[in-house]
Amino acid sequence: MRSGELAGRAGVNVETLRYYERRGLLASPPRTPGGHREYPRTAVELLRFVKHCQRLGFTLDDVDELLHLDAGGPESCDAARALATARRADLDARIADLQRMRDSLTELLATCDRPRADRACLLLATLPS
Repeated sequence: MRSGELAGRAGVNVETLRYYERRGLLASPPRTPGGHREYPRTAVELLRFVKHCQRLGFTLDDVDELLHLDAGGPESCDAARALATARRADLDARIADLQRMRDSLTELLATCDRPRADRACLLLATLPS
């Protein structure tokens, strides 16, 4: 199938295909006599796997590693688990950071409920004069 059809079926744009090819995530397909790329049907599943991994928080470097681990075996499973464990720890840290930011904003917003004469905008007070 050609680039546009593959992109449509996988839910990505054509430039994403080119980028994944440059990164080595997607093999460069053979070309037709007219010079068009002709992707195999299996490319759709590969692209869907990449996008699924990204939705789980994996980086493209992680996805590349997971694709190389696909050969199987217990060592591959252990390595995939280690990647997933590291990604989960990263997400936990990011969630904690976001929660701290949310709590800080909640405190700042609480000052807005005070009577006008008793409040000062703490957010604006942090800006340099």
